[in-house]
Amino acid sequence: MASGGSFLAWLIFVFVGILGFISFPAEAAIKKYQFDIQVKNVSRLCHAKPIVTVNGRFPGPTIYVREDDRVMINVTNYAQYNMSIHWHGLKQYRNGWADGPAYITQCPIQTRSSYTYDFNVTGQRGTLWWHAHILWLRATVYGAIVIMPKQATQYPFPQPKMEVPILLGEWWNSDVEEVEKQGTQMGLPPNMSDAHTINGKPGPLFPCSDKHTFAMEVESGKTYLLRIINAALNDELFFGIAGHNMTVVEVDAVYTKPFTTQTILIAPGQTTNVLVQANQVPGRYFMATRAFMDAPLPIDNRTATAILQYKGIPNTVLPSLPQLPAYNDTKFALGYSQKLRSLNTPLFPANVPLKVDRNLFYTIGFGKDPCPTCVNGTRLLASLNNISFVMPQIGLLQAHYFNINGVFKTNFPDKPPTPFNYTGVPLTASLGTVQGTRLSKIAFNSTVELVLQDTNLLTVESHPFHLHGYNFFVVGTGIGNFDPAKDPAKYNLVDPVERNTVGVPTGGWTAIRFRADNPGVWFMHCHLELHTGWGLKTAFVVEEGPGSDQSILPPPKDLPPC
Repeated sequence: MASGGSFLAWLIFVFVGILGFISFPAEAAIKKYQFDIQVKNVSRLCHAKPIVTVNGRFPGPTIYVREDDRVMINVTNYAQYNMSIHWHGLKQYRNGWADGPAYITQCPIQTRSSYTYDFNVTGQRGTLWWHAHILWLRATVYGAIVIMPKQATQYPFPQPKMEVPILLGEWWNSDVEEVEKQGTQMGLPPNMSDAHTINGKPGPLFPCSDKHTFAMEVESGKTYLLRIINAALNDELFFGIAGHNMTVVEVDAVYTKPFTTQTILIAPGQTTNVLVQANQVPGRYFMATRAFMDAPLPIDNRTATAILQYKGIPNTVLPSLPQLPAYNDTKFALGYSQKLRSLNTPLFPANVPLKVDRNLFYTIGFGKDPCPTCVNGTRLLASLNNISFVMPQIGLLQAHYFNINGVFKTNFPDKPPTPFNYTGVPLTASLGTVQGTRLSKIAFNSTVELVLQDTNLLTVESHPFHLHGYNFFVVGTGIGNFDPAKDPAKYNLVDPVERNTVGVPTGGWTAIRFRADNPGVWFMHCHLELHTGWGLKTAFVVEEGPGSDQSILPPPKDLPPC
């Protein structure tokens, strides 16, 4: 038996150890989720159909984590489709294996197979989201990601009484994969959606939808945080609440300078956090969403609704509708975007690259490709710098990491091969659009400025572009052709909005800047699923740095086979 002194020392050791554990708890935790990809029958708009879901839910489950947590999500695929999940907006430092876009960073998870997405949430807090990143499956396979700040860290805005995810989506009465397939075979845009949805429900303005209406109850005098996500496939959306102002405090999981508005504009892929005060006459008020489209193209312009209901108000009270802008209100769209500014405080600085190592200029265009079996003998193509991207049959990250030749080339041009009056009279020529898997190689830690220029090849249109693996600063935007001699002088290099998805205005341009400090292969594409399918996408190969923590992590053992 140990001596009394030794036993006392042991007791002190244990006590101090326990005290230390209690006094200094580890902040980081491991959060584990199981995602079962399942087909389930769902009814909307008087139509029942089988849809692909996660855990039988539509929308799927919300992931709750805290900054610095490790997240492990095991995805098991029981559906007939191959599947991959993208954790939209998570930077995945050195860890493209967890990013998720099919044939970019992984081959898809096949039926009856599993894959564990294992990643750390570092330096990010706020609202992001997850969605399928293959075919058009994100029509129903999507959900919110809520990243809470570190323990004992407050929001830089008033603490709300409650936080509510608001996911905006689209609904097709038909099988969405068949809709897309039919459009491809005909060489035409697929049929537009039959309704928009709020948290998977279109609201009572649609048939058979009284029971398919999302409602949230509020108490007078309280403040609520809405975490709004545009999960729609092809539509930029307005969102407003009858009688209530909203204060924008965050976009794409980055705090912003607060500003008040009656309507927000949110593109597919984007998130926006707003504070809402329940300060109106107690009643029932519609939350509403409707498409924004300022190009001469057909859209689903019907209004989806949900209900904000004050506590104690009976359901028999008829809600009032908000006055949303006209569907083609370009002035509102541009004015709203100009109000977005980074918070830019000592705690949340805007580290805008002031010196640029690499200048890129990408034109966005449409074209037509011969297709003898299509309706008009042609099919539509979309391109960046006249290159329509062809998806490979093996993940680009695997090809890069394992030095597999012949999968892609790194000769994507820094500027269009043929300059022209980009937003002048409509052009029907494709200017020699070529198809290929061509990427741009970027030096590690270099600073990049990318100007995305819309063109009038066939038609002008707005485009929400998403860059995987990075946030970027939106330093400038304008209508017409970008002028490299004059426009940079108007850039905001002090507090530009920081985000992961940005809208390029119809017939205009947007300039973004970022530091290429995340090695790997990172997808960049239009987040309109229609345009992505036509080839409006590319990827960056960001080289590794010299440091031990500047190389790509080894792939996981359960990486799906190709």
